[in-house]
Amino acid sequence: MLGEHGADLIDADAVARACTASGGAAMPAIAATFGQVFISADGALDRARMREHVFAQPQARKMLEDIVHPLVASEIRRLAAQASSSVLIFDVPLLVESRHWRWQLDRVLVVDCMPATQVRRVQQRNGWDTDMIEAVMRNQSSREQRLAAADCVVFNDTDDLDILQHLASVMAKRFGL
Repeated sequence: MLGEHGADLIDADAVARACTASGGAAMPAIAATFGQVFISADGALDRARMREHVFAQPQARKMLEDIVHPLVASEIRRLAAQASSSVLIFDVPLLVESRHWRWQLDRVLVVDCMPATQVRRVQQRNGWDTDMIEAVMRNQSSREQRLAAADCVVFNDTDDLDILQHLASVMAKRFGL
């Protein structure tokens, strides 16, 4: 929404998905490290299989991150160098978990909601069952840690996008957009 007001947006998750898509930069190393069983028929990462694997074997998660994260960081640097707006928004789902981000940012904005809302939204968006969602949530920073890392918090516990549009407009003005 801030992008609609003129900010440049870099979505770290979208960059990671591109790296693990068919023909993505991470795919040869993923295949070599984990085997073809983790590669879908179209040559992309089999995300569901890998998710189960990394939650069952924490060392596998680190191995996957060691492949994907440097590629994501490199692409984000490239995209940031191309940015033309005075405001650059980094959408980084694992910002609090990573020690590589905070020092590069002027401010951290956390969009927060109640855990039950988070579970419901993931179920609607991804079709995952509650056990899988809760397992993922347990392996991420807690809500309290995310809030502690924030310079600004937007509480978004409803599905009413009009409220968020209004907040984005207010923030855009504050950021000089």
